[in-house]
Amino acid sequence: MRHDPTMGEQAQDWTRRDVLGLLPTLGLVACAGTRGAEPLKFWAMSYEGDYSPMLMPAFTAATGIAVDVQSLPATASHEKLLTAQAGGAMPDVLMLYNGWVQEFATIGAIAPVPSPALVADMFPGVLDATHVQGRDFAVPWSVAPQAQFYRRDILTRAGYSAPAEDWDGWLRMGHAIKRQRPDDFVFMLLLNWPDTLITMLGQTGATMLRDHDTRGNFQIPEARAAFAYYVRLFAEGLAPKALSTEIQDPVAAFAQGYFAIWPTGPTTLLDLHRRAAEIPAERWGTARLAGPHGLGAVSGLSTSLCVSASTPRPAEAWALVRHLSSPASELRYQRLIGNLPARLSAWSSPQLRAPILAPFKEQMRFPTAAPKVIEWERIKLEIQFAAERVVRGVQTIPQALTGLDTRVDQLLAKRRALVEAGTLA
Repeated sequence: MRHDPTMGEQAQDWTRRDVLGLLPTLGLVACAGTRGAEPLKFWAMSYEGDYSPMLMPAFTAATGIAVDVQSLPATASHEKLLTAQAGGAMPDVLMLYNGWVQEFATIGAIAPVPSPALVADMFPGVLDATHVQGRDFAVPWSVAPQAQFYRRDILTRAGYSAPAEDWDGWLRMGHAIKRQRPDDFVFMLLLNWPDTLITMLGQTGATMLRDHDTRGNFQIPEARAAFAYYVRLFAEGLAPKALSTEIQDPVAAFAQGYFAIWPTGPTTLLDLHRRAAEIPAERWGTARLAGPHGLGAVSGLSTSLCVSASTPRPAEAWALVRHLSSPASELRYQRLIGNLPARLSAWSSPQLRAPILAPFKEQMRFPTAAPKVIEWERIKLEIQFAAERVVRGVQTIPQALTGLDTRVDQLLAKRRALVEAGTLA
């Protein structure tokens, strides 16, 4: 973890300017005396978990409330949180990927947001993902929409000043680059990273579930078109038939020119800046992701902050959420990990005016909407497996989509029974 020399200064600024903003949330907690009490427990994943401790000194200095941060491995966090809920051992405050909010709200693990002010000033599409049955259950925290990172030098040699903006243009550009560099690939689309395919499904307008989200709906023309385009990129040699375990250092691969186009999120900005000796900043740029007929919506891995429904200290827990989701904290996080603020007001900061961030800001206004079912994470895996079978020639697209509908129907069997019984809207 790197040292941030601005931490002391920012802690002082936050104490002076923002502590008053906590008073409505804290109520009489300070009068009761929180100093010396047990720390609040906060769990988060990935970079957010690793760097969260750097946001806590300002909060503790202003409130006297200590915070114990636990960073969870992303691959095991979902199961750990469910186990904690079942065992009555949930943290006071937790980070959830937005795709998990519906599930944890449905099982009663998280509390509804107590004040509209906590979710005011958010990008609307981001907030929609945390809205469950007419109520807000999470406060958006960091946003990571996909954009395409591209090698300026490689595109220039192929006759392009910037990436193409539509699917047909992407193919033409891909083949132009491939002719220049026949031994390398063009697109980094790893088979176990399904976000680009999920984006393509959303861009075609595919409604992936039907019958009140109780059955799969992947045999429709829109879904076939998305699968066909995705598979074509591999079949024509523009992307490798590989998993991330086979390309363990994507930044190095990008730096070496093994790929020219990399659809990914804003944390990659930090990775590239850290490794400027391998790939100087003038060699790469960012652009919005291409769509079927031009620039369109994309998916992205966004996170939110939630308070456990079982916390004995809800006022203090919501005070911590208010601090972590404040513009000052979000901007600090952007410098630390690269993810972008969910609050619109944070974007007025000079810190976010760099041209390299403009495609992400624009893209945040056009998110694809994922189905709001608790089974969505498992459905995404089934989409990934179906696409891999087609790419590797094990199945045809019709076979894969028929099988995908069957497996999704099985995953949704319990939901379907509840809907049919009238106990779930």
